[in-house]
Amino acid sequence: MSKTISKPAVVKAELNGHSSNGASKKAERVPVMKTYKIFIGGKFPRTESGRYYQPKDADGKVLANVCRGSRKDVRDAVVAARGAVGGWSGRSAFNRGQILYRIGEMLEGRSAQFVHELMQHGSPKAQAEAEVALAIDRWLHYAGWCDKYQAVFSSVNPTNSSHFNFSVYEPNGVVGVMAPAGSGLLGLVSMIAPVITGGNTCVVVASESKPLPAVSFTEVLATSDLPGGVVNLITGFRNELLKPLVAHMDINAMVVADATKEERTMLDSEATCNLKRVVYPKVKDWSSDDAQSPYFILDTQEVKTTWHPIERGQGGGGGY
Repeated sequence: MSKTISKPAVVKAELNGHSSNGASKKAERVPVMKTYKIFIGGKFPRTESGRYYQPKDADGKVLANVCRGSRKDVRDAVVAARGAVGGWSGRSAFNRGQILYRIGEMLEGRSAQFVHELMQHGSPKAQAEAEVALAIDRWLHYAGWCDKYQAVFSSVNPTNSSHFNFSVYEPNGVVGVMAPAGSGLLGLVSMIAPVITGGNTCVVVASESKPLPAVSFTEVLATSDLPGGVVNLITGFRNELLKPLVAHMDINAMVVADATKEERTMLDSEATCNLKRVVYPKVKDWSSDDAQSPYFILDTQEVKTTWHPIERGQGGGGGY
């Protein structure tokens, strides 16, 4: 008489790695692929168009589903960035430095994740570890400059009249940033940090081919003290997002890495619509010392000059 095995017993046996006939069976599982969303106003919405693309590793393996941003996403990001300008630029320079330093601490705590994602994009382990370490150090470098660049670069100007004359730096406002294509984390950090150090907010287009570390970087920002809207990040195709970014009338400046001759022609033409400044970083190697400088902060600053009259003979130090 044959023995009947109940269904629950079969399921239990298969969960333990054995089939009902006693043969060894390795359970196969389909991993859950992560969807990397855009970052606007401190939140992670899906792209308005619903489109996505799938970057692949060197072996052709799909790494993730990444949102493919649209013109509407650019507009939404600019609105968020504009709304955050007043609050961010109005903070004390010391407080901005504190917030950036806290972000650096959090990057350090998640360094293993960034190393893994850079390796997924093809970097050898040693190179990925070096890039993450340098990205953290560079971020902290600019955190230290938050309350120092004004003292270094501002000036009291000589006059031949009864006035004090001061020149100080003020942020441009909303800055569009096109991150370098070949640097998933270090180039991104090197372009964002000087922009927000100076009190600007930004709309960033991440590397099309290496977007994973960029989105993970925004996950750090979302859980830090950084106000929503100061940094907004869109993933997608460079040739679809660059023109809507530079043509937007509420963007005050552009910082564009790896611009081709054709892109420069388009950028310079579109920028004339509202006389926005366009900056092309002259950096060939983002790991070099030339890739960090307080002068990069000044790329997205305006000089404000103030005249203050001196009343002669009024005592208390008035007059020359």
